[in-house]
Amino acid sequence: MIDDEPDLRTLYELSLTREGYEVVTADSVAQSLAALDQRSFHAVVSDMQLPDGMGLEVLKFLSQSQRSERCVVITAHGSAENAVEALKAGAFDYLSKPVDLKQFRSVVAQAVKLSQTDAQAVTQQKPASLPPVTSLPALQSDAGAQALAAIVGDSEVMSQLRARISKVARSMAPVLVRGESGTGKELVARAIHACSHRSDGPFVAVNCSAIPENLLEAEFFGARKGSYTGAAADREGFFQAAHGGTLFLDEMGDLPLAMQAKLLRAIQERSVRPIGDTQELPVNVRIVSATHKDLNAAVASGQFRQDLFYRINVIDMALPALRQRKEDLPALVDCLLYRIAQESGESVLVATSDFIAQLQALPLPGNVRELENLLHRAVALSDGQSLSLDESQSHSTSVAAQATADPQSMAMQAPGVLPSDLQAHLDAQEREILVAALKDTGFNRTAAAARLGMSLRQIRYRMARLGIEADEGKS
Repeated sequence: MIDDEPDLRTLYELSLTREGYEVVTADSVAQSLAALDQRSFHAVVSDMQLPDGMGLEVLKFLSQSQRSERCVVITAHGSAENAVEALKAGAFDYLSKPVDLKQFRSVVAQAVKLSQTDAQAVTQQKPASLPPVTSLPALQSDAGAQALAAIVGDSEVMSQLRARISKVARSMAPVLVRGESGTGKELVARAIHACSHRSDGPFVAVNCSAIPENLLEAEFFGARKGSYTGAAADREGFFQAAHGGTLFLDEMGDLPLAMQAKLLRAIQERSVRPIGDTQELPVNVRIVSATHKDLNAAVASGQFRQDLFYRINVIDMALPALRQRKEDLPALVDCLLYRIAQESGESVLVATSDFIAQLQALPLPGNVRELENLLHRAVALSDGQSLSLDESQSHSTSVAAQATADPQSMAMQAPGVLPSDLQAHLDAQEREILVAALKDTGFNRTAAAARLGMSLRQIRYRMARLGIEADEGKS
């Protein structure tokens, strides 16, 4: 325990001693490094500001020495930049002053448990001549191994992605997953959760673009009974639901600015205040965000808060488009065909080399989601022995996927024609695609949503916004 304030140092020491820990204290960088030279520990807790330097120097020492200790840093109130800098330097977690002792004990317990688990697993696997724990590959649980296996592909870029997931899962640092629609951002978020020490906790996925703006605050932070019209009972928000686990914020770039400010505060303070409540509730969640948008450009144009971007982008993870890793197509097709067979109860169809070649010739702007849609169609139209692409369907699916990924670029495809009302033009395009998908599935909204890579909730919201009746076009 490293802190230059005697009263605080004593308070932290007593709090941990009562939990059964042996605690060694230091009041400076020099004293802490001397203690670390003499013995190893399960965890290190360090104040950021010390008389002879910064807590970051302790972090750097642990990293350069390939030490196994997990490091928790304590930052001054409101010092989000210091917290981010510490997480980027490899800190396991951070706490802001004034430190909540219950949260303090919880974070230290997590750090110690993870350090002990790693040490035990390494000892069991390699009985002799071990390198330092931190230089070994991350040791995965069964859930973690399964989650990584779900990210299909043996290309170099996908192998690197899985290795990076294993590495970043070990801390509390926020992760921003970037990639086009259909590249598997939620799969990556689930893998980060499954490979982390929070894998036994909840994983809560939120599509930020699917929530009406007037409901955002209640959905995220919860509400008390009677706090607004329709609030007939207390309800918990996404943060409370994800307590002790991971909160995945998909399409983060679609949040309005007012909500971005409230979200930033919740992330920094690690507490939320439900609508209608006078008290803030502490929440312990890890944030994983995702977007298909260029948030740097959104920050430059004033559409996304720079401080929030800085806070969620501690670890950046870019996912490749399918066109950039087409060598993975055979493995992806085999995996998807097996899944389709499991869902339908039919035998697994085998993709021929000719069929794979047909797929590789397609642009696949909708990525893996579009590929799955094409395979569903191919299986449905097959003669039970061979697969072939339905050209009209592959074209319409490609158009729909492209519209979902980037509707503005689709609007510009008409050569030489610029719409006088861009939003109305895009709404008309979206409406046409939704109606076509609904007709194609016999107005089964669940099936239509799956065809377009949406949730049922999303398609209901879009149908209401665009005035699409439940039986429109039925005849």
